[in-house]
Amino acid sequence: MKITIPPYLQPGDTIAITCPAGYMPYENVDQCIQILQEQGYRVIVGKTVGSDSQNYFSASDDDRLDELQAFLDAKEVKAILCGRGGYGTGRIIDRINFKQFAKHSKWIIGFSDITVLHAHLYSNFGIASLHAPMAAAFKDGNNEYTTSLLTALRGENVSYYAPAVDANLPGHAKGKLVGGNLSLLAHLCGTVSAFKTKNCILFLEDIGEQLYHIDRMLYQLKRNGMLKNLAGLLVGGFSELKDTERPFGKTIYEIITDITQEYDYPVCFQFPVSHEKENLALKIGVKYKLVVDESGALLSEC
Repeated sequence: MKITIPPYLQPGDTIAITCPAGYMPYENVDQCIQILQEQGYRVIVGKTVGSDSQNYFSASDDDRLDELQAFLDAKEVKAILCGRGGYGTGRIIDRINFKQFAKHSKWIIGFSDITVLHAHLYSNFGIASLHAPMAAAFKDGNNEYTTSLLTALRGENVSYYAPAVDANLPGHAKGKLVGGNLSLLAHLCGTVSAFKTKNCILFLEDIGEQLYHIDRMLYQLKRNGMLKNLAGLLVGGFSELKDTERPFGKTIYEIITDITQEYDYPVCFQFPVSHEKENLALKIGVKYKLVVDESGALLSEC
């Protein structure tokens, strides 16, 4: 599949901020706006940010759809930064018209529930996007992870290092990078939005799940063929994991190792992509090289 990489940003370009899923207070974007403006960008904030919503969502399905559609179609908008994830993008994904966007692509930025958009754009249109910190990540100022987003938007090639972990499987891999939140990847199985992972480097992360939920979702990916022909696997943060009263009996490392043991591709654990502060910007659909050895793991853009 040929991948279209949206134009990288220049000073003066416009970034739109929207919340296509869960509600977020407006004050959570104040620092983000300031930092983006200091970088020379113009910022537009949608009405879904800090809305008067009285429920979980940032607005009704129709209103969230309309705002996202407007930003996708607006020629002056060069990137769309999601305020937060949560849940809700899957409720509107089939109603989005990507015709104009496919002609004039732009960077879609986010993680968690935004995995739905990343997967849909890659699988249906071959358009790269950014799995990266969202607007709320800037509320405590800039750091190396939010900086990685700004670096990616400028088009600078980067290399990311992860320290060695005993559970790692050594090896070399090269392929297009795909992935995101495990719960969403499992949710997308069997839909037109699901990632095609053959010969790709897959990355996974999640938060707040029961250990047996993780096991079940990974088996769903395995039975769907998504783990069989990978070039490599990056295991990010699995934070706030829960266990049943009668213990499941395996750690997250053991769960993933057991499920992937029949494959011979390299596996890197504790890669810094997660729901926590440690969340490096990764370009979905772009080709990367992965090296895993006794010193750790290095992921580099090709």
